Amino acid sequence: MELQVGVKILLKNSEGRYLLARRNPKKYPEVGPKWDIIGGRIKPGTPLLDNLKREIKEEVGLDYAGQPRLAAAQDILKIADRHVVRLTYLGEIDGEPKIDDDHLEAKWLTADEIRQLPEPESDSFFKRLLDTGAVEL
Repeated sequence: MELQVGVKILLKNSEGRYLLARRNPKKYPEVGPKWDIIGGRIKPGTPLLDNLKREIKEEVGLDYAGQPRLAAAQDILKIADRHVVRLTYLGEIDGEPKIDDDHLEAKWLTADEIRQLPEPESDSFFKRLLDTGAVEL
């Protein structure tokens, strides 16, 4: 069985808004165009924070210089040949996102706007963190 680790971060700006990106269904056909926080799989042998900074730069073109706080760890996929663990961080950043091809759009949203996203449009693992209180907006 292959173990993979993903790092994600809920980024908040100085205006109190949170950065979410909508996945491109061409890249993620199994999930569709859902809103999620920034992140991806780590490169083994590379420190977690370096992976997180790389994912932020690749996905939304922002340079992260902060010190994130670990908020949660989740088992997100367990199938016969693969087990994926997701580590979710909280951090602060400012700037205008510039998306990569993996996403359709990125937006700064208020806490209320995030809570009002319909269930089918939100990443289920991020939603679970909100619903359980592991991550508070």
